[in-house]
Amino acid sequence: MSSRPTLAAVAARAGVSPSTASLAFADSPRVAPATRERVLTAAAELGYAGPDPLAASLRRGRSGVVGAFIGERLLYAFRDPVALQLLDGISEVLGSHDVGLLLLAGDAGRPSTTQIARIPLDAAIFATCGLEDDPALDLLRARGVPVVAVEGPVVDGVVLVDIDDRRGTRDLARHLHDLGHRRVALVAMPLRLDGTRAPVSAARRARAHYRDVRHRIEGVEDVFGPVPVYETSSNAVDEGAAAARVLLGVAPDRRPTAVVAQSDILAAGVLQAADELGLRVPQDLSVVGFDGADLPWLAPARLTTVVQPSAEKGRAAAQAAMDLVAGDAPDDLMLPVTLRIGTTSGPVPSSDRSVRR
Repeated sequence: MSSRPTLAAVAARAGVSPSTASLAFADSPRVAPATRERVLTAAAELGYAGPDPLAASLRRGRSGVVGAFIGERLLYAFRDPVALQLLDGISEVLGSHDVGLLLLAGDAGRPSTTQIARIPLDAAIFATCGLEDDPALDLLRARGVPVVAVEGPVVDGVVLVDIDDRRGTRDLARHLHDLGHRRVALVAMPLRLDGTRAPVSAARRARAHYRDVRHRIEGVEDVFGPVPVYETSSNAVDEGAAAARVLLGVAPDRRPTAVVAQSDILAAGVLQAADELGLRVPQDLSVVGFDGADLPWLAPARLTTVVQPSAEKGRAAAQAAMDLVAGDAPDDLMLPVTLRIGTTSGPVPSSDRSVRR
């Protein structure tokens, strides 16, 4: 027989009913402060920690937990300032609702489909991963778990919180075009999380898993037409540097005069490679990014980039999840992005001005 104290024992010691004791633990305004204090004192004397949260959640029909699906391993996500801002925005809103956040990593860290089918979630946010062909989406929807996608595809029944990746990158490309650049290359984030690090073929692009990656390619092509695209295996500085060494390690008359990186982290890697190759930025090479991340270690350089509202995106996704849990039907949301000109973009080198058209 269990010797653990029970709520009924606490209620008896405090001289109240079990329902009053339960309301006291819930900090209900229906319980007088003096009565609540008496209940808590009785609980402390008996060594009772409080009602079982799992049992309480079962009674409510909710777990009090929202899952955030992340495309990459947590190691990479926690190195990415944009992912951190997004998750911070999500946790800020969930915390205000007394709801917990469960991080579900990608790659080898992702729970199995069997585990996902059993994890108690009130809602799911696909925070930094695409929804295309992800079996977790079908499992969650079959269970009736509300889903919010951050920059995911348009899927019936899934609320979308988005930014205009294509327009933002188009603004970057127009900025470079206005400066006279015509030989432009693009360093892309992973099209799929399979470790590929190589030039992007048409077949590879057709199978791209991430919509924001596709749209940021399209934004450059809207201005320049087809350009060389090199895919990285993860959003990391060393990946940006490795891609840039390939793109820039050609004869000067074939070398890009500008590189568009799909993230500020990758752009930092391009700057590193340019320095290794003795290329001055922006005199010999212009480098632009995307995100508006806080990268103080690049000083005195200030990256030309597209600023996206990462924390606001997270807050909007979390609020949409809470609205869905409450039975409401929030609308899709498109958040604005802004071009910010820094010191890493400049006019095309004089030796290339004759090729402008």
